[in-house]
Formats: sequence, C-alpha cells, structure tokens
Amino acid sequence: MAGRGHTRILLGMLLLSLASLPGSGQEKPEQAPSTLKVSTEVVNVYAVVEDKKKHLISDLEKEDFAVLEDGTPQEIRYFSREMETPLTMGIMVDTSPSQGRVLGIEQEQADAFLHQVLRPKDLAFVLHFDVDVELLQDFTSDQRLLTRAIDGTVINGGGHGVMPGPFPTSDTGGATHLFDAVYLASNELLKNEVGRKVLILLTDGEDQGSRVKLETALEAAQKSDVINYSVDIVDRPFYGFHSIGFSGDSILRKLSDDTGGRVIQVNRSKDTAAAFQEIANELRTQYLIGYTPTNTKHDGAFRKIRVQVRDGDYKVQARRGYYAPTE
Repeated sequence: MAGRGHTRILLGMLLLSLASLPGSGQEKPEQAPSTLKVSTEVVNVYAVVEDKKKHLISDLEKEDFAVLEDGTPQEIRYFSREMETPLTMGIMVDTSPSQGRVLGIEQEQADAFLHQVLRPKDLAFVLHFDVDVELLQDFTSDQRLLTRAIDGTVINGGGHGVMPGPFPTSDTGGATHLFDAVYLASNELLKNEVGRKVLILLTDGEDQGSRVKLETALEAAQKSDVINYSVDIVDRPFYGFHSIGFSGDSILRKLSDDTGGRVIQVNRSKDTAAAFQEIANELRTQYLIGYTPTNTKHDGAFRKIRVQVRDGDYKVQARRGYYAPTE
C-alpha cells in the first residue's frame, strides 16, 4: 500500500483539474488508459445470483454460467466464489442539508455494517461530500479510525466545507457534489487497487453543483472496476418544503445497476439496518467470473456484458460492460 500517505495531496490536485474533464466542458480529452492492464487482458465480472423469491444462491459452479460480450459467447477461464477475497471499500456519506434528519441513523448503521463486514485483510476509507468532497479517513483496516470518521460527519450549511481538507470549495454552485465524489473515489482512490472494489453511497442521489456529469462519474467507476451500492434514504418532506425537484432515484439506479451493484431504498429510518444487511449478504455470495475477450481490438470502446445462469429461473446482478484497452 505504498504511496497512500500522499492520497490527500493527490486528490486535491485532481479536483483542481476537474473543470477540464468531460462533462464540465465541450471538449473531450484523450481516452484515459484502460484499467485492464494484465498481459492476458482478462475481464473480471463479479456476479450475485438470486432466485424468484429473492433468495441468494451461493452454490453454483462454473458450468452453470454463460457470458456474452456484445452478444458473442465467451469462454469462462476463471471462476471462484468470492467470500474470502479481500475487499477494498469506500463509505461515501452525503452531508448536504437534505440529509439533516437521516444522517444519524446512517452513521449508526454504517458503523455496524463495517464491524460486520470488514476483516483484517480488507481495507476501507471514508469520504463525505456536500459543496466539498473530503477524504476523512484514508485506507485502513482499523475499525476505530473508520468509525471515528463516520461519526464525525456533520451536515454542511451549503456555504463552506465542514473542515479544512484537500478539496477547495467549489464555485459551481449547489450543495451536493455526488458525481464529483464518485469520480474522485473511483479514478484516484480505487483505480490502482486490485480485487473487489466497492463504493457504498449513503445519499438520496440528488446532485447539485458537481463539476463532472453523471456519465463521467459512471465511466470512471466502470474503468476502475468499481461496484456501486446505494443506500437510498430520501427525506421527501425536505424537497417538498423547499419546492425542489427530485430525480435522485433514477441517478442512483444508473450508478449502481451499470456497475453490478444495486439501489436499496429505505422508506423508514428503522429499515436502514436491513439495507446494510442486504449489502453484507451479497458481498458474501459473489462469484468471480473471468474471461479473455474474443474481440482483441484495442479501440477503447465500451463493450456490453451479459451474464446468465444456463438453467433455472435466476436473476444475475453483474456489471453491464467495460471499456476496452487503448494500447
């Protein structure tokens, strides 16, 4: 994990350059290098399978699966059950004013989730976002440090950061820089990590003021092989009282479904624990499916992936595609 001590400085430098990224202007820069850097160019797909009754299925074998890339069948070369594979995870806490009445329960259940899921060989970080995006705790397996960071999050009034940090206050307006947070976590914190990489988004999904757009944030997550899980807690009376339009549910579905995670909606604060439990259960029943693409072009194009179970009526949750290498 060498070099992580410099993460906060690097993140600050990165945010200063966000204005030149796609989604913040008309020009699209050169294609970013692909994350598929292994010599055999193996595409790894993490999959969760459930039956019609939404029971998780954990006993399937390699022969039970079929993988298609852009409609073309692929040979599965690697297969394993991922209960013991190390996990690298980010806890992303929305501290914008719309979360004022739900932040406390999010903190409590996020702490419980980490104690349940995190093992000594796993790593996690804590990041919060509002008008600023701030890394509160860098990669660690120390649950005390992670809990302290989560419990230390507070709601921002929308005018300045909670505390001095690596990210300057944005001048783009808006108090919820969700897209910037996903982009930075994916592209800077998780891009060079290996194994299972997961972001847990604690937010209502509403973005206001990000320098990058939804498509740019999603692309960063896909290129870094990040799985987004969203705990969708919406204080709808807040939006009604302030006469603010709301579209966060569809945003979270896009960020989560396309990366192989999912959105868990919490309609009552007391249901938050169940939402975190669902995520914990899925992380224990993932399958890793690896294949070498039959399409060997290094064109940087997005390629669609579809994972199926050959027999039986099952639903497969997996990322919907990846970006081909460019060199």
